[in-house]
Amino acid sequence: MGLAELLGTYGQNYLDGLLVTWGMTAVSFVFVMAIAVLVTVMRVSPFAPLRFVGDLYVQVFRNIPGVALLMIVAYALPYLRVILDWRTCAIVTTILLGSAFGSENFMSGINTIGVGQIEAARSLGLSFSQILRRIVIPQALRATVLPMTNLLIAVMLTTALGSQVPMTPEELTGVVSYVNTRSVGGILAFLVSALGYLATAFVISLAGNRIDKRVRVLR
Repeated sequence: MGLAELLGTYGQNYLDGLLVTWGMTAVSFVFVMAIAVLVTVMRVSPFAPLRFVGDLYVQVFRNIPGVALLMIVAYALPYLRVILDWRTCAIVTTILLGSAFGSENFMSGINTIGVGQIEAARSLGLSFSQILRRIVIPQALRATVLPMTNLLIAVMLTTALGSQVPMTPEELTGVVSYVNTRSVGGILAFLVSALGYLATAFVISLAGNRIDKRVRVLR
């Protein structure tokens, strides 16, 4: 099957798959960022049990293979009477993985903040939460634009785990399986899917670089 025939027959499927991938990526990344910030706050908390829970979260979900975690979410949770649809299972898996790495990015951003700033804030009588809101989190966000851009691309690629469960409609990687079970798409079917990821990643990288130049903390 040639490229023209492939796109003529399954072009709409590829477009639908790309839109599903974009949607899953957007939803996942919003929760990834929120949970990553929360976990990072726990990891820098003066309360030891919170630090332990935050570090444990990162160590657990950073070191579980994505497919294994997806199988746990999709097939083990029902035994606990937690039943999710297939797309939600893929999104939850992506969020758990992404937020663990996102927290590591935030920790790196926090480490760029001078100790003198924290000490000055304490001398002014600011509380821990005020220091986080006014000094630490804003600067950490600005310092981690590029790492978070890479994380967004990684989140998009992780949504390909949806191809391991029977999603309808399929995300971009799942479309390849759909094509190859009905025609002989071969390597060309994978190439078209890969180009969709590549083009999206290029746009994300371009946007991330521009944002970084605008908000970068000069030291």
